[in-house]
Amino acid sequence: MFIFYLFFAFIILLIFNTMTYNFCRKMELNELKSKRVYKVINMIMVTMLVCSYLRILNVAV
Repeated sequence: MFIFYLFFAFIILLIFNTMTYNFCRKMELNELKSKRVYKVINMIMVTMLVCSYLRILNVAV
C-alpha cells in the first residue's frame, strides 16, 4: 500500500509541477516569483497528500 501511494504521490506532484511550470511561463513570472509559486504549491500538495494518506490509513485499519 505504501509503495503504491508513493508512486501515486510522485505522479500527482509531477502533474502539478508541470501545470505550475506552464502557468509561470504563460504569466511570464520572474525567477524569484516562480520559485515562490513552486514552493507554495508543493507545500500545499504535500500537505494534502499526507492528509489523504492518513485518512486512507485510518480507514484501512
